[in-house]
Amino acid sequence: MDTTNKHIILFDGDCNFCNFWVKFVIKRDRKDQFRFASLQSERGVELLGQYQLKADLSTVVFIKSGSAYTKSSAALCIAQSLGGILSTSIVFWVVPKLIRDFVYDVVAKNRKKLLKNESCIIPDSALRTKFLS
Repeated sequence: MDTTNKHIILFDGDCNFCNFWVKFVIKRDRKDQFRFASLQSERGVELLGQYQLKADLSTVVFIKSGSAYTKSSAALCIAQSLGGILSTSIVFWVVPKLIRDFVYDVVAKNRKKLLKNESCIIPDSALRTKFLS
């Protein structure tokens, strides 16, 4: 699959909270700019190695234009890329990364408790192209 000019989001495929946010992004991806892979997948592991990142299921990874972002920086980049009202997240870049990542880590530590009833993503044929294999 050609991912040229696509933004890639790596996420914990076993996390309901993460699955909720992947669905959130897919629903708002009007420009078809995102592709997804679970951190546990072959492609996810390959991309982690390519960007010299350790396998950490508590973080999201955002890859754009050859650069990889993690934790709060990834979340902010994703929000900005979606545009619209979410692009106002640019104001959070003034918050020091140490503080942003601390808040991110608190949410990540409790993510499995936050959305227990969210279902895993099972892409139909229309969505299958959004997921890297």
